[in-house]
Amino acid sequence: MRCGGVHWALCDPSPTSTQRRTPATFKLPWRAKELCPALKKAVSGGLEQLMLGLMMTPSQFDAHRLRQTMEGIGTDEESLLAVLCTKSPQQLKDATIAYKQEFGRYLENDLISETSKDFTKLVLAILKKEELNSKEMVDYQLIDQDVKALNDAVNGKKKDPAPWIQVLTMRDSNHLNRVLSRLEDLRGETVDKTVQSHFSGDLRLGFRTLVVSIPSIPLFLAQRLHSNIKKGSLVQGILISHSEEDLLCVRIEYRRLTNTSLYSTLQKEYKGEMQQALLALCRSEDL
Repeated sequence: MRCGGVHWALCDPSPTSTQRRTPATFKLPWRAKELCPALKKAVSGGLEQLMLGLMMTPSQFDAHRLRQTMEGIGTDEESLLAVLCTKSPQQLKDATIAYKQEFGRYLENDLISETSKDFTKLVLAILKKEELNSKEMVDYQLIDQDVKALNDAVNGKKKDPAPWIQVLTMRDSNHLNRVLSRLEDLRGETVDKTVQSHFSGDLRLGFRTLVVSIPSIPLFLAQRLHSNIKKGSLVQGILISHSEEDLLCVRIEYRRLTNTSLYSTLQKEYKGEMQQALLALCRSEDL
């Protein structure tokens, strides 16, 4: 790491988050107020935030992303859902622990205070999601039950979100893909259209995020990148958060979606050291 020039370990695309935090030159606390003075003079704004993110563990980074969605005036529900809906149950448990360690606050309490009514129930259910269906075999009986529950919940005069919350947050993605496909066949419309027609407000946003992300989280993230490519903080968040998991899949979906590689898009949209850092995270061109 060379504090005076910003050319440091983050520009090496190979290390994991653990490796980035362990070299001898990298053994310092990650908090901004504790960074070496030379580094603080060398970087600021988005580049500083990117560096700080790279110095965190995955669970710390998720905790900070969640906190950022609730800071300031109003809650950024879209970004909050994007984090919650793209993490596994174990990752959310780890982020919940890290949130308490980082901020001295309980994530669940903050979510309750920042949301309301059925949307609160949905957000908490996602946070505590448990995939209760059997993963050893396809449970066709449960699929039929879930399809019926979802369909019945939107057929009456008063729409009931409870079955939707339960089914969408207590099953694994393979099971849910079968359920949602059967529901579309039954109703003759996409699940997204069903959600838009029968729910409103933040609850509708939550259900839409779930039904769009469940079939393919990489495709969901690629769409999110494409729609928000100029928003540096959002791009950084996705690249850092998924760099050790499914970023290659995200890149592939981005290429299919836009007919342009994510690498080339970042080259076009960003300049200077921020461009170098984002390209290092992206890792390589997809031809």
